[in-house]
Amino acid sequence: MSIKILALTAAFAFAAPALVQEALAQDKTMHMNQDMPMHDMQMDMSKPMGDQGPSSQAFAEANAKMHKDMAIEMTGDADADFVRSMIPHHQGAIDMAKIELQYGKDPNIRKLAEAVIKAQEAEIADMNAWLKAHGK
Repeated sequence: MSIKILALTAAFAFAAPALVQEALAQDKTMHMNQDMPMHDMQMDMSKPMGDQGPSSQAFAEANAKMHKDMAIEMTGDADADFVRSMIPHHQGAIDMAKIELQYGKDPNIRKLAEAVIKAQEAEIADMNAWLKAHGK
């Protein structure tokens, strides 16, 4: 075996653990880890991917707020946890629909956005009423 091959093999043997650690670290930040709370993830959801215009920025900010607000502390009460998670999810839909109304031009999509706002506001009211009625 030549000295160069031996040296390269030795270098790789020493570097491999560091390369594996780096790959695992990158994988952890690139993929959602179900054991990691959403607020600990290293993604900046407030910045749009792609276009950086006003509507894209507004959608990204609404999405980031929704995900932050959905990161509740779970109680083990599936009913309460579902409702407490869905309220910010529905509010996110309302916020995004309002962005559509501010920037969108298609009359059919604007009509859909108005319907989303009406439906989601009613469901949020129902969920808040359920939480209050059940002392949650």
